[in-house]
Amino acid sequence: MERQHARTLWYDRPKYVFMEFCVEDSTDVSVLIEDHRVVFSCRNGDGVELYNEIEFYAKVNSKDSQDKRSGRSITCFVRKWKEKVAWPRLTKEDIKLLNKVSTKRPPPAMDDLDDESDNEDATTN
Repeated sequence: MERQHARTLWYDRPKYVFMEFCVEDSTDVSVLIEDHRVVFSCRNGDGVELYNEIEFYAKVNSKDSQDKRSGRSITCFVRKWKEKVAWPRLTKEDIKLLNKVSTKRPPPAMDDLDDESDNEDATTN
């Protein structure tokens, strides 16, 4: 069975970054917090193995960081190396999920959409 990523929420605060791995009924939980990354793994209630390896946006104080497990999630309290410095994102990488929008072609006219639906109606009758 292939590993999956656990859904992760994160919150930026002046002294800490809070990361919440959303896993219900977790077992075999392992959290390794290092100065530049966190490695998280566990099994969920269905026995699926979850694994996340996250490279942090900035250096953290791993010695003053901890994690806490509850029935619905595992929360990591990660101490920032530089307090009161905002993190715009959790990871070093600035991942862009959407492709750049191209303006090379004009958008289709609304008349074109009406013509296509008329043709479909004619072929179904």
